[in-house]
Amino acid sequence: MVNKDICHWIGACFKLIKVGAKATGTDMNNHKHFRAFALVLLLSVPLAACSTTDAVPKDYKGPLAQIADSVVKTGPSSANFFYVSTVNGRLIHESLRATKQSNYGQGFRMTTATIIRKVPAEPSTFSIVGRRDYAAPILALVRKVYEVKGETTFTPLPDRIYVVNGTLGDDYSAVWIEEAATGTVIGQKVEVKGSSTLGILEK
Repeated sequence: MVNKDICHWIGACFKLIKVGAKATGTDMNNHKHFRAFALVLLLSVPLAACSTTDAVPKDYKGPLAQIADSVVKTGPSSANFFYVSTVNGRLIHESLRATKQSNYGQGFRMTTATIIRKVPAEPSTFSIVGRRDYAAPILALVRKVYEVKGETTFTPLPDRIYVVNGTLGDDYSAVWIEEAATGTVIGQKVEVKGSSTLGILEK
């Protein structure tokens, strides 16, 4: 997304403020709520502007496996996303980013996108994330956003398919990678025992 697109995106978000206030019961005359929304909006811009790379290095010639993200809709405007964000420190395209891009300008209804990517079949470290997210920043501001994230290390087997899976809730959240065919957890589970709800400045 180029700078021009980001500017259009910010403008579109601010046009949704009044609609969001009506939909969520938020009093936009309350300056505290307005400032908080603006902060969430601005903090989301760097995410949209970040560049990603392929999970497989260009000079890699070895065998490959596949890892799919998973997305569970929790309502018309929200979903739980379980995804790989980096492979060996390389920021890659994932389902939360893809969903935000495909829903650009679509208001409060979320159409999800699920990414599956090829990865080297060699020892690797994967950053995995479980996150509840919403179709518009104003919704995230006034609703719960769960997040759990961490790293897991394992060696994908050639031609195997793996899935990022997890659970999000008030008392327990976790994200992990499992074999698609068997459901067997591979590597380490990343867990939060207790609340994984983000504060307003973390959203």
